[in-house]
Amino acid sequence: MFCYWGAQVREGFGLLQAAVKHDKCEIRSVCPNSKSAFQDISAGRSFVGFIRDGKVSVLRLRGENCDQDGKLKQLQLKNDRIRSIVCGGAGAVLLAYGGKVLIMDKSTVCSPLKGLENRQVIQIACGDQHSMALTREGQLFVWGDNTHGQLGLKKAQPRSLSAPQGVESLCGVPLAQISAGGDHSFVLSLSGVVFGWGKNSAGQLGLGDTTDRRVPTVVNSLNQKKTVSISCGGEHTATLSKGGTVFTFGSGGFGQLGHNSFKDEHYPRVVAELWGSKVSQVTCGRSHTLVSVESSKVIYSFGCGMQGKLGNGEMTKQSVPFPVDLSTKCGHAYMIEKLIAGENHSLTLFFKKLGNESKPNSSRGILTLDNRMIDRWVSGSDSWKVKKKDINTVFSSAASLNGSFLKTSCDEHYQTSEEHCGLDFDLVKASFAKLSNNERLISEVVKVVQQTLLPSLNPNPAGVEALRIYLLLPELIRGLQGQQRTELTGALAYKILDLNPAALKMLEMYWSKLPDNLLKNLVDLFQKESAMLIGRIAVVKLDSNIEKHLKKFVRILHMVYQVSRSVHRDITKSDFIIHEVNGLQDVLQTINEDVNNMPLFYFPEQIETLVAHQNYYNKILKNLISLPCIFNLEAKCSYMKNRVWKQGYLPLTLRRTALLEDCFSQLRTASKQPLAGYWLAVFYTEDMKNTVTDVNKRDFFLNVFKELCAPESQLLMDNDNKTLSWFPTKIRVEKENYFLFGILCGLAFNNNSVVNLPFPLALFKKLLNVKPCLEDLIEFSPHLGTSLGSILDYSDDVKEMDLFFTITWDGTEVELDPAEPGKVVTNYNRNKFVDKYVDYILNKSVEEVFEEFKRGFFNACDRSLVEMFEPEELRGVLVGNEEYDWDILKKNTTYEGSFHAEHPTIISFWEVFDELTPTEKKSFLLFITGFEKVPILGMSAVKMRVGTLYKLTQDHLPEALTCHALLYLPVYQNKETLRAKVIEAINHKRGFWEE
Repeated sequence: MFCYWGAQVREGFGLLQAAVKHDKCEIRSVCPNSKSAFQDISAGRSFVGFIRDGKVSVLRLRGENCDQDGKLKQLQLKNDRIRSIVCGGAGAVLLAYGGKVLIMDKSTVCSPLKGLENRQVIQIACGDQHSMALTREGQLFVWGDNTHGQLGLKKAQPRSLSAPQGVESLCGVPLAQISAGGDHSFVLSLSGVVFGWGKNSAGQLGLGDTTDRRVPTVVNSLNQKKTVSISCGGEHTATLSKGGTVFTFGSGGFGQLGHNSFKDEHYPRVVAELWGSKVSQVTCGRSHTLVSVESSKVIYSFGCGMQGKLGNGEMTKQSVPFPVDLSTKCGHAYMIEKLIAGENHSLTLFFKKLGNESKPNSSRGILTLDNRMIDRWVSGSDSWKVKKKDINTVFSSAASLNGSFLKTSCDEHYQTSEEHCGLDFDLVKASFAKLSNNERLISEVVKVVQQTLLPSLNPNPAGVEALRIYLLLPELIRGLQGQQRTELTGALAYKILDLNPAALKMLEMYWSKLPDNLLKNLVDLFQKESAMLIGRIAVVKLDSNIEKHLKKFVRILHMVYQVSRSVHRDITKSDFIIHEVNGLQDVLQTINEDVNNMPLFYFPEQIETLVAHQNYYNKILKNLISLPCIFNLEAKCSYMKNRVWKQGYLPLTLRRTALLEDCFSQLRTASKQPLAGYWLAVFYTEDMKNTVTDVNKRDFFLNVFKELCAPESQLLMDNDNKTLSWFPTKIRVEKENYFLFGILCGLAFNNNSVVNLPFPLALFKKLLNVKPCLEDLIEFSPHLGTSLGSILDYSDDVKEMDLFFTITWDGTEVELDPAEPGKVVTNYNRNKFVDKYVDYILNKSVEEVFEEFKRGFFNACDRSLVEMFEPEELRGVLVGNEEYDWDILKKNTTYEGSFHAEHPTIISFWEVFDELTPTEKKSFLLFITGFEKVPILGMSAVKMRVGTLYKLTQDHLPEALTCHALLYLPVYQNKETLRAKVIEAINHKRGFWEE
């Protein structure tokens, strides 16, 4: 049964064998005499269409050029049975069982829509001059007029299309509903995200303006409103949220928005008069709106009341909802199935209530993967032909997969946003595990994913839901083995890196919100595949495909590493390290040695092959080092140590008595060009030697940094404990000195020299563009930093502390918030106060001198080498550490000449060494290596060798060659003599200050 009201129309629409009853307010009800009920009804500007038993009848409505209705006409559709009809401005679109789409023109001639023959369409929508179709796999097709961009295609598309075309920007978004208005379009996703596009002259897109949109645009103000349906009118739009809340926006000139106003609304606004009514349906006509409340069987209308289309006896426009005066007979026996609002007509389709059943759900959704489907595939209840078809549909469509596994408990999928993906990962893991256990099923899935799904992924997705595929596929791939796993991982990596920057940023946000076990799975996937490829490089040489895939894998691994660092996850650095890199460096070192020691009898072909391999490995390592998370510390240091010096030597000829003056003068001249590719060579005027030796260089760095960091240099300021230094806020020397200071630090780094640089970790963070924090201030100034921390932890009102944003640092009063001098610190702004305090001391107050230092530092060293280290590692490379494990030194010592571990002199030496004070042991390390601290790799990196000094008197002191950690000992007659000479040697002023 159906009821109708509005403009005058042929009695009962001319339906045969139908009883028409007249009620007050000119509402008529039509009850068919036959057993076949109405399946669907639609009303447009020119036609009203009815479906009964799969057959379609249409009635041409009277218009400007015709003052009476036509006759009801049954369409000739051959063998097509129709399940849905939508009438538009001039014609109609029909949807047959099986998904076929037919077009009815203004002459009521029907023909199949060309271009969708092989598609199974599940929903159709029709506007004034444009139409939409949604397929079972979730793809949206559009055709018709495109004057206002209502087709959602790119700007370069024509003003109209006769053949359907896919809306690329919505590929991957799992759609639940489509709707077409006068000249605008809307779609709704499974997670309640609303997209609109087309004409926006009255704000009918809900975007806050009146600018037309030519591509689907998210209506952000409706995000997380749990939208379950949308309806477009001529120039207005209505949405319905779960729970029954109605939002309307757009043209309000006839009151069709229901806001007790006749103004347009550019943003979605709640229809307040319906608040609490639990509306179950909403539909928009040309200039009026209908809503129904299922629980009370009441229909409300508002908007243009001309010709009685509001159904309440009023012919004027109404801006608030009023009940439609339906016959009480209809309300008792029938339930409301569908509301239809046309140009000048309103209809309600009912179904007869036989028991306690709810109204039938005639809408159809896209195909998604769920447990029941997987269970059918695994159990064998479906034929292989059916399984294969379903697999192809689901796994070839990003939209289908993105609409699967939604976390519907507590409506969590409606909370989908840039921070919440809406997926139930427990369900994802369980489902993919079932598939992976069936070899035939998973092989078919892999084939479809590789051949169809991945090539179809859109690099410019319209919404966050389209990014779910990049969270689902790693979980699927994890269950694969061998070549399948590698190929799919490679294809996925390419698609991830092909995403536009905004989408990639959103994906990283999703990664940051993953549970630790899932993020670890992602790390494992790309780490293991990267390790496998690196391992193959040594076997399958000069393979450009391996090189290309590896670069992609490692880049994604580095992205995940950056994400895990930013959110302080429990995933450790070691989870990213690929130890095969160490082996790759060993191979390169061997090749380098072969190239350097190439025999003269090598043929040109042999030389060419060897050099080609050297270039190949160098190129791979250079690419890898730019993404250093895969390198362990040993590999980083090895790479740094073994790199090729292409620029040669940078000579410094110095006087011992004018060390800083001479080196600054020569560096000032040399730094006019970058110094990163140079190996430092130090000569002393007093020695009259021109031999390049590391001994001189280490002595130089030892003593020049002692001068630079001494209070007399006035270059730095010390902390309260005189243990650490920082840049001063008041410059007492030439600003250029900080540039030259930075050059010396850069040269020390580039020359693998450990120096005395007593700075907090903040310096090394700043060099790596990592923002210093409160912990860094605590390291430099424990008292101040701890006090600031106590402000954050204070449980009572911070105002009691009587603190202000006015502080004093290095003798200068500073306003941390210049816009509001003297602002009081409160519980509300204390975090901001501490952040600004830390930022001022470690950043703003020293910005000028630090930038000079940084400029000098990177003038003298390769930025890419510096950036492969973490701040803690960079400090260790430059400064070393104080983890003095003397047992390791003893264990790793080797002996030359007549010495061996059981030689009496060696036994006495270690006995003497064990009896030295901690300070004397450190002096010995300086004596043997030229460094005061332990290198970053620990004491195991100090490979001391002990050789014999022959035919010398007992008065001869031990000698050391620091560049090789080589100690020469005479064969002393007794332990006491050995002790005296060792202590004299290590306490002797050495290097520049030798007498």
